[in-house]
Amino acid sequence: MQVGNARYLKSQDLPETLPVFPLTGVLLLPGAQLPLNIFEPRYLAMFDDALAGNRLIGMVQPAFTEDAHETASKPHQPLCNVGCVGRITSFAEMEDGRYLVSLTGICRFRLLSEGGMVKGYRTFKTAPFVADLTAPDDDARVDREALLAAFKAYLEANKLEADWESVERASNRTLVNSLAMMSPYGPAEKQALLEAPDLKSRAETLIAITEIVLARTFGDIETMLQ
Repeated sequence: MQVGNARYLKSQDLPETLPVFPLTGVLLLPGAQLPLNIFEPRYLAMFDDALAGNRLIGMVQPAFTEDAHETASKPHQPLCNVGCVGRITSFAEMEDGRYLVSLTGICRFRLLSEGGMVKGYRTFKTAPFVADLTAPDDDARVDREALLAAFKAYLEANKLEADWESVERASNRTLVNSLAMMSPYGPAEKQALLEAPDLKSRAETLIAITEIVLARTFGDIETMLQ
């Protein structure tokens, strides 16, 4: 995978240890871009260190526990086992000290063991999903028609619009991952989309979640999907 001026083709192209940014309800997927507003001192320090080094950050959600909101700011909160590593591809420093950053997803990873705390942020040894690095951009197994039907039904049900010219031009990979990241679903659904084994499964998961949400809200949705 090419991200900016760096290429990631094998596990050795990625570091064994990553700084980890836990953020509830936020999804980063390979090849997609995630904008972030950074203001906490420990995460400002994390991005300073990443910019001075390999520009890589591991995005992961806190684990889904009953007290997740209470433990969100604690140093050793439980985390989901799977996240996605991103490269900083855009950076701006605001007058008030905040950073406006964009990460481009490289590949998913599995957390192995926690390393030491660095300047208030956590680091982990990780195992990358190497198959993400060479996945095809336009996986023909994706049921694009069904995905677009579900997307259109959701937009119409919520009186929203889309740039259909851009949608039609997008590759299957770009389309699936962008819709998954933009979807207004909860943390558990986001994690299910992240952990889908391949692009085809992710598209199917996204369609299923969308249909469930529409059915719960609007009842019979068969006509909406036609």
